[in-house]
Amino acid sequence: MQQNNPWRKDFPILAADENGNSLVYLDSAATTQHPQQVLDAVVNYYTHDNANPHRGVYELAMRATDAHEGARHRVAQFFHAEDDEIIFTQNTTESLNLVAYSYGLHFLHEGDEIVISVAEHHSNLVPWQRVAAAVGAKLVYLYPGPDGRLTEEELDKKITAKTKLVAIGMVSNVLGLRAPVEAIVARAHAVGAKVVLDCAQSAPHMPVDVKELDVDFAACSAHKLYAPMGMGALYVRKEILDQMPPFLSGGDMIGSVHEQTATWAEGPRKFEAGTRNVGDEVGFAAALDYMDHIGWDAMMNHEYALLDRMLAGMRSMPWLDVYGDPRAEGRYGVVSFNVKDVHPHDVATILDAGGVAVRAGHHCAQPLMEYLGIGACCRASVAIYNTAEDVDALLNNLEVVRKVMGL
Repeated sequence: MQQNNPWRKDFPILAADENGNSLVYLDSAATTQHPQQVLDAVVNYYTHDNANPHRGVYELAMRATDAHEGARHRVAQFFHAEDDEIIFTQNTTESLNLVAYSYGLHFLHEGDEIVISVAEHHSNLVPWQRVAAAVGAKLVYLYPGPDGRLTEEELDKKITAKTKLVAIGMVSNVLGLRAPVEAIVARAHAVGAKVVLDCAQSAPHMPVDVKELDVDFAACSAHKLYAPMGMGALYVRKEILDQMPPFLSGGDMIGSVHEQTATWAEGPRKFEAGTRNVGDEVGFAAALDYMDHIGWDAMMNHEYALLDRMLAGMRSMPWLDVYGDPRAEGRYGVVSFNVKDVHPHDVATILDAGGVAVRAGHHCAQPLMEYLGIGACCRASVAIYNTAEDVDALLNNLEVVRKVMGL
C-alpha cells in the first residue's frame, strides 16, 4: 500500500534501509523529513542567489533580499497575517522566548497571573517560570480532565481578572489533542489578557488563521513543516509588536547608531539582529508551497486515517496504555503510549530493531509526565509520507516487544 501514497516518493530519506528493513519513520512530531522540492529550493538558493540580505545594492544581494522578504510574505500567507507581523527566528523555542523577554518582562508586573497548561512543552513553560520569578507574577496551571482535554469549568476557574497572559499549545506534543483555543481567547480577551499560541504541533496538521483565532502571538518551527532545521517564525499582532523592545541587538536591527544612543529598525526587522538564515527561509517557503499543492483536506484526511488505524489496533492490546482520549477524532499527529511492565526506552529500542522509529522519553513535558503519574512514554507521530503499512509495522512490532521481554 506504500506505493499508493502519492507523496512518499518525494522524500529521499524514506528509501533508506534500517536494520534490514525499510525505514518506518514515526517521529515527525520531533522533526519531519524533507521532500526533494524543499531540498532543491535550498540548493538552488545557495547555488544562484546567496548573499547577505539588506546590506548590498549589487544584483546578487538584491536577489538575496528578495528571497528573504519573499519567504516572509509566504509565511505571512500561511498564518493569514500581514508581512510586517512575521518575525523570523530559529524555532518555536526562540519565538516563545522572544515573547517572554520582550513582552513578558516589560508588560507583566507583580501580582499578575500567567495561565498555562500543565501539558505545555518546556519551551512554553520554562520561559514563563523565569518571567514570573523576575517580575513577581504568578504561574497558574490548567489541568486536563481524565480524557486529556481542558474543560470549560477549568477555564472559568483559572482565567480571571488577575490573568494578564495565557500561553497555550494549540496541540499537545504528548497527547495530540487540540486545545479549545477559541474559548481560551474569548475568556482571556474578556479580562484584557493577551494570548500566546504555540503552534509547533498544530501547524503541520491543520490551518492556523491567527486573525480568525484572534490570538496575539503565534509561533511555529519550520522543521516540523517539512522544512529545514534552525528556522522558525513568530506572529505578533502589529500594535503589540510596535510597542515591544528588541530581544537581541546588533547589525541589521537598527535605525541608526551613535556613540551613546541607538534607534531601532521598523517592524519585525528590529527583532532580526545579524545575518539571516535565508537559505532555510527559502526552504520554509518551499515547504509551505509543497503543502499548499497537496491541500489541507488531503493531508488531514490521510493523517486521520493513519491515526484511526493505529488507535484501533492499540485498543485491541490490553497490555498497552494510550494517553489522552484514545480516538482519532480531535487528535492530531501524535499517539503516546506505554507497554505495561516495559520501560519506554526498551520499547523504542526493540521497535528500532524492526526498523520502526518512535521517540521515547519525557518529550520535554515533565510536568505533564508527573501529572499522568509516569516518568516517560513512547510516542508515535505521523505525517503525510506515512502509510498503512507503517502503522501495521508499529502494531506488529509492539507484539514483538512483548515476546522479546518474555511477557
